[in-house]
Amino acid sequence: MGVELYVEDNFYDLSLTNSVNIDESYTRITAETWENWFNRWLEVLQPDIPAALGYEIGLRLTDDSEIQELNAQYRQQNKPTDVLAFAALEVDFPHSEEMLDSVPLYLGDIIVSVDTAQRQAQQQGHCLTTEMAWLTAHGLLHLLGWDHPDEESLERMLEQQVKLLKSIGIAIDKE
Repeated sequence: MGVELYVEDNFYDLSLTNSVNIDESYTRITAETWENWFNRWLEVLQPDIPAALGYEIGLRLTDDSEIQELNAQYRQQNKPTDVLAFAALEVDFPHSEEMLDSVPLYLGDIIVSVDTAQRQAQQQGHCLTTEMAWLTAHGLLHLLGWDHPDEESLERMLEQQVKLLKSIGIAIDKE
């Protein structure tokens, strides 16, 4: 099992027009680090996800302006948000075992606003890298069918995110 990860780091292309100062403790997370995190997270989640030869995920790091456009277009909420997830799997997704043994299973795309992540990291009192991992783990869970329409399901999802971050060596206390 492995993950094919496509990282688009649009945020840094737009950083000259960005109004948020990036946390100096944040060093750009490399594609290799992202891939290691996703591989570890998928190992942790393995009992609850479709078995496949591998998995494919798109990750786009962007700014508040672009994520606001996407949020308005796809969720009819004309405001920035921290993370969006566009899941490719459906509950009745047709797939054969032969297909899953020959090609990676495309899970979908995760989009994270580094602007919002920076503000939230400051509010939570932790570094930007921790917040980026937190938001991306949240997006991954959405790709795998998790949702939080009520307080009880949100609590279960947050507990799972804490577990995922611990698996990559990040301790976090989220409420």
